[in-house]
Amino acid sequence: MLMTRDQIYEQVRDVLADALGADEDEITPTASLTADLRAESIDFLDIVFRLEKAFSTPDRPFKISPGELFPENLMENPEWVQSGRFTPAGLAMLKERMPHVDFAGFDADVNKVAALITVDAIAKFVERKLNAAA
Repeated sequence: MLMTRDQIYEQVRDVLADALGADEDEITPTASLTADLRAESIDFLDIVFRLEKAFSTPDRPFKISPGELFPENLMENPEWVQSGRFTPAGLAMLKERMPHVDFAGFDADVNKVAALITVDAIAKFVERKLNAAA
């Protein structure tokens, strides 16, 4: 049985509250994991682990591949990043690899990409993944 968007969001909120020690009222759809909830890179590993555990069922494991939710090694490719900014090819790659993220208003600054990962983006990621497996 598919989960509703609200059920997914509530479970994501619980995961983030546990992983980050944040109050549930801080965990709003638009809250950025890094800017608002103060997540650090080590927290991302814990969040992935907790999401896998929270959304797995006995008959259907929920697995997140390395770099799938939080892309890795983006800054090392000169075709994607130049002078601290994503190139058009880099932006296209980000949008392809992160369809769960809202890039509206993003100015291509590499230092701001982490702030785009919001609670809603995590919920959308989980929803897409669960629906693809159904």
